[in-house]
Formats: sequence, structure tokens, C-alpha cells
Amino acid sequence: MSPSAISRYEDAGLNASAPPQQRLLDGWLLRFSPGKAKRARCVNALAAGRLPLAEKLALCEQAYAETGLPMIVRITPLSEPAQLDQALAAMGWHSLDDTRVMVLPDLHALATSVTDVVALQPVDGEHFAQVVGALRGSPLAQRDAQAVRLRNAPVNHRGFVVQRDGETLACGQYAMESVVVGLYDVFTSPRERGRGIARELCHAMLVRARAEGARSAYLQVDAGNDAARAVYRRLGFADAYAYHYRARDPQMA
Repeated sequence: MSPSAISRYEDAGLNASAPPQQRLLDGWLLRFSPGKAKRARCVNALAAGRLPLAEKLALCEQAYAETGLPMIVRITPLSEPAQLDQALAAMGWHSLDDTRVMVLPDLHALATSVTDVVALQPVDGEHFAQVVGALRGSPLAQRDAQAVRLRNAPVNHRGFVVQRDGETLACGQYAMESVVVGLYDVFTSPRERGRGIARELCHAMLVRARAEGARSAYLQVDAGNDAARAVYRRLGFADAYAYHYRARDPQMA
């Protein structure tokens, strides 16, 4: 994927995950959400800036120490300076969370029909954060942090749950920005996996997003999550680019 195309999806992903706690430091975007999602509590190296790298890293570490969060740097094909990943590796920073951004470039190719395997129930951001947190077993503080982030999001999010007899089987949400839609927090209860629920949930959300004007879609998935990646491929998604994180102490990330 060309740098300009990567930039479009990177912008959409950054906007969709924006927390209220963030600031710029010499061209880098620092985020301080206490939630689970690393993309909302990491350094995004958007521009090379003017400070020497060692000085900039020291200022970032001080900023994260003040918030009580570990410092994590997100590395993408567009990270600046260009050799940032190699520089951090040489300093002993560990690589973690190899992630793939998958893209479905043309939503018009998606079949319109939706089977009756799932029925989507819309929920607000507050409810969604609690539901997905409960499914994941996340502590209350992380659920509340996600609820705050969704409440203050600069782009529109729509959350959905799939239930049977009052029990939540799966959930997911999408974030719309212009004609681009991103799928987020797709999660199926472990005992319900392998029954096609995740695929139907994603398909139904994409059909809704297309009806609202979306033309292409993206998502972010762990590179080692073969089951999820197979679901997304069947929907038409393909790998577009990769990113990962660097941290001094991966156990603290």
C-alpha cells in the first residue's frame, strides 16, 4: 500500500481511538488514556521534529511518569524519524504486539444480504464499554476509561451487541469518518466461537456502514490471531500494512 493510502487509514485509526488525554511533543502525539487499548496510551511518532532523539525520549518518559503510565512507542511505516524502530531496538527497547491493518477497499463488493444468525442490538458508548469489558474480563477502571474515550470521540462510533435469552454472545462497533469505516472491539464469548457469529456481526455492521455512505473499511488485528484473520479474509479484507510497539519493559506495557 502506498504511503498516501497508509496515511489515510492511519489518520482514521488515530481519530477513532483519540482519548481526551493527549498532547503534542516536538511532532509526536502522546496519549495518556488509562484504558486497555495501547493505541490510546502510547506515543505516535508522527513527525521527526527538531529535538535530538535522546532528549525527546527523555521528555516523553517524564510525561508518562507524571501520569503513572508506562511509555510505549507505536511504530508504523510512517513513523518519524525513519530509523526510529532500529534506534529503539539498539537501545534495548522490546518489540511487542505485532499487528496487521487489514483493508477492504471497496464495500460495494460486499454482499447485501445478511443471514439471520445474528440480530444486532444498538447500544450507546457507555453500555458498550461495559459489555466488551465484561466479555474480556477487563477491570472496571479500564471499562470506565473506554467509556470516557467513546463519550469524547471526535468521530462517530456505533456499538452493537448480539444477545440470546438476555445473554451477550458477541459485540462490536464501528467508527465512521467521511467514507471510511473502521471495525473495532469485535469480541465473541469464548463458548460461542466457531459458530459464525463474528463473521455475521462484522458483515451486518459493514452493510449498515455502507448504507450510511462508507466506501472502504479497515480493521486492526493481532498478527497471530489466525482465527480472526480468517474471518476477515472471508469478508474480503486483506493485509495492507503492519505496526508494532516498543517498550523498555514489555511486562509493564
